[in-house]
Amino acid sequence: MSLPIAKTLRADFPASIVVFLVALPLCLGVALASGAPLFSGVIAGIVGGIVVGALSKSSLSVSGPAAGLTVIVFAAIERLPSFEAFLLAVMLAGIIQVALAATRSGIAAEFVPSSVITGMLAAIGLILILKQVPHALGYDGDFEGSFEFAQADGRNTFSAIATAVRQHLSPGAILIAFVSLAFLFWWDKARPKEGPLRFVPGPLVVVLIGVGGNALFGLIKPNWQLKASHLVQVPIAKSFAEFTSFFATPDFSQISNSAVWTIALTLAIVASLESLLSVKAVDELDPQRRTTPKNWEMMAQGGGNIVSGLIGGLPITSVIVRSSANVDAGAQSKVSTMLHGAWLLLSVAFIPLLLNLIPLAALAAVLIATGYKLTKPKLFTDRYKQGWTQFVPFVVTIAAILFTDLLIGIVIGLTVGFVFVVARNFRSAITFVCDGGDCLIRARRNLYFIHKYELQKELGRVPNDANLLIDLSSTSYVDLDNVDIINAYIKGAAYRGINVTVRGDIAERSAPLINAPTTEVRFA
Repeated sequence: MSLPIAKTLRADFPASIVVFLVALPLCLGVALASGAPLFSGVIAGIVGGIVVGALSKSSLSVSGPAAGLTVIVFAAIERLPSFEAFLLAVMLAGIIQVALAATRSGIAAEFVPSSVITGMLAAIGLILILKQVPHALGYDGDFEGSFEFAQADGRNTFSAIATAVRQHLSPGAILIAFVSLAFLFWWDKARPKEGPLRFVPGPLVVVLIGVGGNALFGLIKPNWQLKASHLVQVPIAKSFAEFTSFFATPDFSQISNSAVWTIALTLAIVASLESLLSVKAVDELDPQRRTTPKNWEMMAQGGGNIVSGLIGGLPITSVIVRSSANVDAGAQSKVSTMLHGAWLLLSVAFIPLLLNLIPLAALAAVLIATGYKLTKPKLFTDRYKQGWTQFVPFVVTIAAILFTDLLIGIVIGLTVGFVFVVARNFRSAITFVCDGGDCLIRARRNLYFIHKYELQKELGRVPNDANLLIDLSSTSYVDLDNVDIINAYIKGAAYRGINVTVRGDIAERSAPLINAPTTEVRFA
């Protein structure tokens, strides 16, 4: 149940500022990596905050342009005749998502193993730390928000750190990042519980430290001052007309282009998968343990993509980095999400010059602190204590995401997770005991298709002229194939002198208890 705005605004307002500071460089970075106009990333962030935030029933999820789609978006823009044709594909992808929501496809997210979800969160935490270290050291070879192991500049996650250490160390960036990180971890513990200071978000102070520190370097240590390439770079409009020119509309003349529809379908499927997994992960992080309706979320994401495509934005998904920053900042409702979208719009419209003074090193410190909270050592020890069936999919998901990218890693993690789920279900579900001429076959849990062989094997162990009790009282579901096996056995039992009785709520709801060898079991 959502809380009244008046009760949550004191928490949502400062949280929205934190999310805004995290989202701004990520919006620009994703647009840059996608080969799209920089402002298209900002538009997607604005729509993700205001439109998706208003439509969604998730209290804490934050949507915007996603790094996981950069490869698809880059290839699509290169393939289509114009960026406006790509915008048409984004709009159509939104329509497809709404249609998928109408078919209740969002329920698929509920079948994702929890070990894969926590593995995804831990992997994103590690990637945030590893990818932001070069920015904190003064090297910006990779775009903000990148999740790919192999980078566009020919390096990878680890070699980029090595290159930064060997060739691109910037004393100014290092000092700003170090002071910012120290402050963030100190503020987490020292932040007062009462008084006005409790509403001050640490990342906002970090931004002020970065801007002030860099200005100070210009006065006392000019060779330490960070240049424009290591600062936020928001497009600046000289007039309102130029600002409105940053927006674009789809080229509807491309509606018959088959490539547009292929790209739209691809975007719809991939964006839906990423959104559903991100929302499920955010529900895991939510201190109040609220659950987001997945089909409704798909509809909200589709609505966001329709609007984003109509006004010149990139595709939108729920994004775990912004969402986890929102949770960590103490947001309580989706007002924080919507406000962050408003801050994006107002800031790029009225204060782009001020935004372009923010050092990437300061924002790197914010993301590193966020990453640490997603991948604390306790998370690993807790999963290890739960056993190998939980720990292995968890670790494999982390490694796969770390060494490929977010989407490929998730698919690998899901595959391994489902293998373990199937393996667990292949464990013995049936107990067989025999004492003289009295035998018992008991189903310890629900019987599915995969239990057919085990059921047939145990029935085959019953000796002639025995009294057999088939106990299904611990089940709430028995697959029809297993029902047929039991009925076939009952029909043949008379010829072996076996008296069969079936006991259990399922049998009792559908037919009387079986006390004669010729009676069949009929399940509803």
